[in-house]
Amino acid sequence: MSQTLSNLFLSIGKPVKDEYGRSVGKIVCFATSPSGKFEAAFIEQSDGRFTKQPMEYLIFNGADVTHLSKTKSRAAVFYDQIPFIWRKDKALKDLVDKKKIAQILYQELHNSFTTVLSQLRKDAQILLDEAIQGITRCEEELTTLSYSVLYLELEHEIGKISDQAYQASFGTLQETIRRTTAEKTDMESVKTKLSNILLGDTPVVAEPKLPEQKSKVFAETAESSDLPEPPVVVYVKEVGKAGI
Repeated sequence: MSQTLSNLFLSIGKPVKDEYGRSVGKIVCFATSPSGKFEAAFIEQSDGRFTKQPMEYLIFNGADVTHLSKTKSRAAVFYDQIPFIWRKDKALKDLVDKKKIAQILYQELHNSFTTVLSQLRKDAQILLDEAIQGITRCEEELTTLSYSVLYLELEHEIGKISDQAYQASFGTLQETIRRTTAEKTDMESVKTKLSNILLGDTPVVAEPKLPEQKSKVFAETAESSDLPEPPVVVYVKEVGKAGI
């Protein structure tokens, strides 16, 4: 949060977007504690509904307000917490094996670590399920976008859509594809890290996908559908044409 607390009120009425550039809504007001601490922001969503979002999920940078992914933000906590508890429990076991602490003290602390770790694993599993659901949602959206590109190309090819309308719609579709692909990549990264942690492995940071891999992800999404595979080669061709 780069703005000072006194300047946060200047964000009232400002638009809020998610990490991928999609509109979330606008800041209406803030919830503050008796001491004046900012605790949450009330946001009027794009559909007219209101939501209260904790400040830790918001980034204020001048006139730009970004709403962070809750799944990503909450999952990041487990990347450190679970391995840390494991290391402490292992160090505790080493100490009792070396007879540096009494067995009764070891058992007491070990039971405490086990209880905490069990709860952390349960919470991490919930987030893992959320990440998997997010991946599925993104894949379904990418499949729908694939067919949207197909039908747009067909209607434009036979002259049913003007060049101006075609360019506007194509640009919108390409931007939506970019955003959805970025979100899917983030959810896949969360899934990989949490899965490794729950299996007891060192978290592995997923390598960022190179621009040329986008068409591959898009094609794989289309292949997962029960519907006939759209001609993705049209999409690949037009990506280069659009400069994305």
